[in-house]
Amino acid sequence: MSFIGGIVGSVLMDITEEKMAKAGIYSGVSTAYVGRWASGLMKGIFFHQNISDTASVNNEIRIGRIFHFVVGGGVVALFYPVLIELVAFGQPLNYLLSATVFGLATSILPWFVLMPSFGWGLFGSRAPEGARPFISPVLSHIPYGFGIGLTLVLYYSIVI
Repeated sequence: MSFIGGIVGSVLMDITEEKMAKAGIYSGVSTAYVGRWASGLMKGIFFHQNISDTASVNNEIRIGRIFHFVVGGGVVALFYPVLIELVAFGQPLNYLLSATVFGLATSILPWFVLMPSFGWGLFGSRAPEGARPFISPVLSHIPYGFGIGLTLVLYYSIVI
């Protein structure tokens, strides 16, 4: 269920990022850049001097979307139940709260993995002008976690 929750969370994250961008708050990360980076990963290229200077690749937006949902829906969201097993010790859980906190904690991924790999430094310190690389991931990862939690709440209220 966490995988589906991760996909729901990723959709909520995308909607939030779109609304934030209209309000002038964006990280500088685009779906095209994510696709370009993912294509590079498949070729063994993990770091770029500046992803915006890297040549575009065919279907980079499609690749970026797929990569985002696979990572957000699968890899990261599937870590949530493992973490809960490690810290909850079988105690009753408020999935909305714990998953939202988990989503907030995943803000470290763009700060320490994605942006440095784009050539933008830790916390996006060299992100494009006008970008808000520190606050943007925080604001967009909260709905990501909420989506995971909401999916689990709905699932368990229907199943149990």
